[in-house]
Amino acid sequence: MKNKLLVIIQGATGIGKTDTTIDLAIHFGSEIISCDSRQFYKELNIGTATPTHEQLGAVPHHLIGHISITDNYNSYQFEQDSLLILNKLFEHKEVVFMTGGSGLYIDAVCNGIDLIPDINEDIRTALNNKFIEEGLDSLQTELKIIDPEYYSIVDLKNQKRLIRAIEVYQQTGKPYSHFRSNAQKKRDFTILKISLERPREELYQRINQRVIQMIDSGLENEARSLIAYRELNALNTVGYKEMFEYIEGKITLDKAIELIQRNSRHYAKKQISWFKRDLHSTWLHPSDIEGIMKSIKTLLQ
Repeated sequence: MKNKLLVIIQGATGIGKTDTTIDLAIHFGSEIISCDSRQFYKELNIGTATPTHEQLGAVPHHLIGHISITDNYNSYQFEQDSLLILNKLFEHKEVVFMTGGSGLYIDAVCNGIDLIPDINEDIRTALNNKFIEEGLDSLQTELKIIDPEYYSIVDLKNQKRLIRAIEVYQQTGKPYSHFRSNAQKKRDFTILKISLERPREELYQRINQRVIQMIDSGLENEARSLIAYRELNALNTVGYKEMFEYIEGKITLDKAIELIQRNSRHYAKKQISWFKRDLHSTWLHPSDIEGIMKSIKTLLQ
């Protein structure tokens, strides 16, 4: 499969990945694998900007809504699932597209990831108790000491991710970043990464508008149907967290919208910082379809 090409269209939330990738997949008669970690869950649709029925009907998509919010799923499993799909698609496709903004999952497909051993329940319980007794600061401090690389990119307000990284270190003696950036595994297909970019103000306006569209599409009702599961990691994400606070009467709807917009912008900024670290990516505006196609066709020659 040396002449086969995986094209990854990556970028921040709201940048325009879905429409761009669908246009490309239609042009090349191809299919799309999602690498948006929140679109994996079948219960989450409006708050994750899952492609519409029309978009899903225009091009075959994979790994969207294939698991439940109650399932355990990680980047290693995603790597294995993606490779199985790619092997099948490359039997009759020259080029396959992958799109999303979950950098960890993209890295898993491009570079491979080691299987992280199961964690001893005593370790997990002790760390959860530490969070309850000492707060988020204690977890942040410990992670900064044992794994400064992961500390620099992780969401420091997400205690579940902090606990995950610390428990891996305590279980294995190796930092969590070791399992993310170990020696690159060889792939028998070529990889082209296209990072989409827009002027910051343009991106922020798109994000703000998309949040309004989510509200108009029924985000509140979707959140109400999921509030019983709010403690699950799948729902510890922008859009749902703020709506849960509104539903519980802690904030107004206007405040929830404002917070979703703000937190989405912050998340986009983190994603951009992540992708800027990738020296093997070509940066293009979503409207530059010709430029993207040129990069693809050069590798297919």
